Amino acid sequence: MYADDMGYGDFGAFNDGNVLTPNLDDLISYSTCLSQHYSGSPVCSPSRASLLTGRYPHRTGAITPQEVRGMDRIHSSETTIGDVFGSNGYATGLIGKWHNGALNPKYHPNNRGFQEFVGFSGGWADYYDWNLDINGSISSSDGRYLTDVLGDAAVDFIKRHSSDPFLLMLPFNAPHTPLQAPEDITNYYEEKGLNRGVSLTYAMIQKMDESVGRVLQTLEDYKLTDNTILMFTSDNGPAFSLRDDHIPKNGNADTTRFNCGFKGSKASVYEGGIRVPMIIRWPDGLPEGTNEITELVHFTDWLPTLMSAAGIEHNFSKDLDGFNILPQLRSEEPWVEPRRFWQWNSYQPVGFVNAAMRKGDWKLVRPNIIPEFATDLDLELDKDYVKTDIEYKYFPENVTDLMDSPDPIHLWRDHQALELFNIREDPLESQNLVEKHPQYAQSMLKELETWFEQVNSELLVAQRETLKRIS
Repeated sequence: MYADDMGYGDFGAFNDGNVLTPNLDDLISYSTCLSQHYSGSPVCSPSRASLLTGRYPHRTGAITPQEVRGMDRIHSSETTIGDVFGSNGYATGLIGKWHNGALNPKYHPNNRGFQEFVGFSGGWADYYDWNLDINGSISSSDGRYLTDVLGDAAVDFIKRHSSDPFLLMLPFNAPHTPLQAPEDITNYYEEKGLNRGVSLTYAMIQKMDESVGRVLQTLEDYKLTDNTILMFTSDNGPAFSLRDDHIPKNGNADTTRFNCGFKGSKASVYEGGIRVPMIIRWPDGLPEGTNEITELVHFTDWLPTLMSAAGIEHNFSKDLDGFNILPQLRSEEPWVEPRRFWQWNSYQPVGFVNAAMRKGDWKLVRPNIIPEFATDLDLELDKDYVKTDIEYKYFPENVTDLMDSPDPIHLWRDHQALELFNIREDPLESQNLVEKHPQYAQSMLKELETWFEQVNSELLVAQRETLKRIS
């Protein structure tokens, strides 16, 4: 299970109970909790691609959430976790938000290893006026709250496959915009003095927690708890600013809230954008009771780790970037400290913008730079993308396809100064140590630049292959 735009501070357990998440809080109390766990990207599509493939998103072709330009797609040559487990006899299902190929049936979850799909293929959906794709057929809203619908579908999947090995991915869209939640729950938080935006966000999270509780109860009812690996995380850090079209009536765009003091938020490679919760429970395979792991773990690690836990193998055509960390989770082997990398910007990736690297306790950051549009036409192209995203609501037949139009051209006039942090000693990234350790910073910069050149060259190859097939 993974939330959409949820941070550590969005759990009652880490927020003095200011948001009501009793089921998640209870799960934390008897699970293994990773406190230095990282998503594959600070935004939706690339992060999910990393989780699905065990590879850096740049390698997969899913580089940004801009689905109306096809930039959210995982290249057809990539192997997903659905492919791996499905080919090893598992019933595979994905219920919720896909966002790794919205506008072409070729990239539909049913064609990417998931035998069952209930959800929506793009980046967001209305919580009341929803249209769900059920294995390729559209089902319109019956008035129920979308998070409840997804929870019910997950419960149904578990019941139907309770006698089979199964892999279920449950990507909730809460608390992603549009901010919509039952008014009685929202009022509870407003009465505590929180603004409308934060109150709605917490109400959405509370509703998601209810669905988590139903999933947990179903596993218990069907005696699946002990031998089921259950995981909960988020695709990236919390969103603290909203698009105008997603602001609720009588609301505001300010969803800034407590996130344990981490710097940055969604879209940033600071800790607040990429450091996300991970709760993992497996009574038959991991130590029972609360167990905090403070070592660095990355989304790419989960595919090889879950394969090891399930005792399955797969012949991959491409190398994975992740590592099997099951022996470390079981305290059977010491932790290693591989290098980890992040980078994200809209449209084509630029290596000196919003990029980061971890090497042991050290983190190098190339801060984000706000670009300028090269011409007025480029600005209009960018506006057209946003307008189209608003209008089509994940009915592909209603969208004016922008995939053949050129990407807006950005101008990058200067580079930001490097930043170097010791995350173990300074997790809030408050002290830039570049001047104290200039040689170390330059050494890490060279590694980051080499990594970016490598993954970006693979991305260009994948894009050329796609264009050849289209032509």
